[in-house]
Amino acid sequence: MDLAKHSDGGRSAGQDAGPATARDATASPTVGVEAHAAAADGLVVSRLSHRYGEVPVVVDVSIAVPAGEVHCLMGPSGCGKTTTLRLVAGLETVQSGCIDLAGRRLADATLMVPPEARQIGLMFQDLALFPHLTIVENVAFGLRRVRAADRHARVAELLDMVGMSRHAAKYPHQLSGGEQQRIALARALAPRPRLMLLDEAFSALDASLRAEIRGEALQILKAANVPTLLVTHDPEEAIVAGDKVHVMQDGRLVQSGSPDALYRQPVNEFVANFFGPTVRFAAKIRGGLAWTPLGMIAAPAQPDETPVSVVFRAEALQLRPDYNGTGQAGQVVACRRMGPACDLSLKLETGSTIKIRKPVETPHHIGMRMGVDIDQRYTFVFPQSEAAAQKSAAAARGGS
Repeated sequence: MDLAKHSDGGRSAGQDAGPATARDATASPTVGVEAHAAAADGLVVSRLSHRYGEVPVVVDVSIAVPAGEVHCLMGPSGCGKTTTLRLVAGLETVQSGCIDLAGRRLADATLMVPPEARQIGLMFQDLALFPHLTIVENVAFGLRRVRAADRHARVAELLDMVGMSRHAAKYPHQLSGGEQQRIALARALAPRPRLMLLDEAFSALDASLRAEIRGEALQILKAANVPTLLVTHDPEEAIVAGDKVHVMQDGRLVQSGSPDALYRQPVNEFVANFFGPTVRFAAKIRGGLAWTPLGMIAAPAQPDETPVSVVFRAEALQLRPDYNGTGQAGQVVACRRMGPACDLSLKLETGSTIKIRKPVETPHHIGMRMGVDIDQRYTFVFPQSEAAAQKSAAAARGGS
C-alpha cells in the first residue's frame, strides 16, 4: 500500500526536509470552520461522549461531514468508532454532546429524535435483506407510505442506478454477494436519506469485488450529494474511500485530515503505525539528536533526555545494492515474496535486524550487502508514552 501515490498535498517529492516530530502535525479536536460548512446540508457531531457503566467508550468526539463528502472513521476494534456511529443513528442515547443533521438537532443530553425519524440510511456488514421478499419488495420496503405510482417509479430508478433492473423478480438467495450489496444500497437510498452510515459494509466481500462495489456505491452517494460516514478498521479502505479520515484511539479522536496529511504528518506513533509497515527504534534525545541503529536522526523540537520513538516508513529506507563502503549497511538474511512486494530482513552492522517491504524488482539475494540511505521526509520522532518508556528502559537494562 503506497500512500505516497495518493498524494493531494504536503511536501513535494523533491523537497529536502527533516524528520517530522509530534509537533509537526496536530489533531483536530473541534469541528470549527468545517462545522459551519456542514451545518446547512451535512452532519455535525459536537463534543460527543458516551459511557457503558463506568467505562468511557467515546470521549469528546467532534466530526463534521459536508454534503457530498465521504469521511472515514477509522481505528482498531474497541476504539469507539461503532458506538459513535450508533449514537449518530439513534441506536444509543446521547449522554453528552450533540448531533445535528442539515441544521436540525437530532440528539443531545435532553433530546432524542427516534431513529426512524432521522432520515438516515444504514448499511452494515450483515446486509439484512429480507429472504422472503423479492428484490423489488426489498427496495420498496421503506416506501410503504409513498403512493404506489411514486413507489414503483422510485424502485425502478434505483434498480437502474445500481445496475440490477434485470434481477427485480429474484430473491436475495439467488444473487451473488456483490449483487446483494447493490440491492442493500438501493434499499438504503430509497427514502432519500439526508445521511448515509456504513459500518464495515464491504468487509464481507472478496478483496477484488470489495474495491469494485465500494467504488460504485460511493460514486452513487457522491452523485446524490449525500454526506457519508464510513466506519472501517482497514487503512487501505480509508485511504481509497475517504475525502477525510478521522482516527480514533481509546475512545478519542486523535487526528483528522486528508489521507495524505495523515500519512505524511501523523500526530503520534499510533497513527503512523496504522498506515502501513514501519521500522521503530526507542531512543533518547541528546543535543537535539536521536541515536538509532540506522544513524542519528535530528529532533530539534524534543528536549534532551526525552525518551522517544523513531519511526521509519518503508519509503524512508532507500536500499543500495552497490554498497561502496560509505554510510549505513546491512546484509540480506531473509526474503519472503508477497505478490508485487517482498519482505526483506536486513541485519545491520550495528547488530540489529530490521524488516522492510520493498518492490519485488529491488535487486537482492540472500547474503547481499546493501547500503541504507535515510529519506527523512518519511522519518518521525514521537515522545514515548510513560508505559513505552518504562518498557524500553527495562529492555535496555536486560541487554546490558
